[in-house]
Amino acid sequence: MSTTNSTVAGDGKDPWTEETKEKFENKSKSLYFDPCQEAAAKSIKCLNRNGGDRSMCGDYFQAYRDCKQAWLDRRKEERKKAGHTLW
Repeated sequence: MSTTNSTVAGDGKDPWTEETKEKFENKSKSLYFDPCQEAAAKSIKCLNRNGGDRSMCGDYFQAYRDCKQAWLDRRKEERKKAGHTLW
């Protein structure tokens, strides 16, 4: 899977934009930042709309998982480019 031009199934947006990158890198360490919040909100809205029936919301869940995976892949790629390691 190529992460350079990753897009998210469903809305076609790449979660790693210059704007999200800047927000993530400049946030306080104690703050949580989720660039896939829109997909998460759609999943929850679907659950509420369908009385908690998860089988009706599979596409929304998959869109969120795809977004998170694309986000993590892009973060890893950016860290490699910058020469950062875990240790």
